[in-house]
Amino acid sequence: MPDNKIILLTGVTRGLGRALAAEFARLGHRVLGCGRSQKEIRKLNEQFGPPHDFYAVDVTSDDAVKSWASICLTTHGAPDLVLNNAGVINKNAPLWEIEAREFSDVLDTNVKGTASVIRHFVPAMIKQRRGVIVNFSSGWGRSTNAEVAPYCASKWAIEGLTQSLAQELPSSMAAIPLNPGIINTEMLRSSFGKSANAYPTAAAWAAIAAPFLLRLGPAENGKSLTVPIRNAND
Repeated sequence: MPDNKIILLTGVTRGLGRALAAEFARLGHRVLGCGRSQKEIRKLNEQFGPPHDFYAVDVTSDDAVKSWASICLTTHGAPDLVLNNAGVINKNAPLWEIEAREFSDVLDTNVKGTASVIRHFVPAMIKQRRGVIVNFSSGWGRSTNAEVAPYCASKWAIEGLTQSLAQELPSSMAAIPLNPGIINTEMLRSSFGKSANAYPTAAAWAAIAAPFLLRLGPAENGKSLTVPIRNAND
């Protein structure tokens, strides 16, 4: 792969995605990102400018992802690194109290959204027989907890989906389910409350995660990995 990589990143308007976009740009890589908020996407385009490129895309819409892929692939070519980071979590509640719509929203974003990005970007990568796809999982994709059953279900699905994808790719490529670790983001605070402050900020995490992600390659294909971080009190 070239030294300056094309990095495709979903969920770029907040949390880990926003922090990664800034860090990859700082390191000299081209970031192609998407998020739901048109306002935040406009801010990102103003902040970073070309060659970076950000679009308002809802990954739960396969048609929207298809359109975004057509623009990106035509303008920039196949990405070197795809980071399926976009994700939502349910409000803390026992499974039987979670409405069907909320359950569907979690699966549509976390699982179907990831599949749509793979569907529309990965064939171009396979044609070039290079590239790495990282699907963001969670500690709750390998363990469970009360009151987050839909989120756990979605991340366990990501683990299986990614390991299956890994068996379908050319040997020169890789698909990796990644647990980013426990990071002090809005999503974590929705589950952990004030105890989220014990964990690293998204910016501190990205400084470690970006180089880690850039090193991934065929040797890691199919492996369930975790970003090596420590909590804020260590």
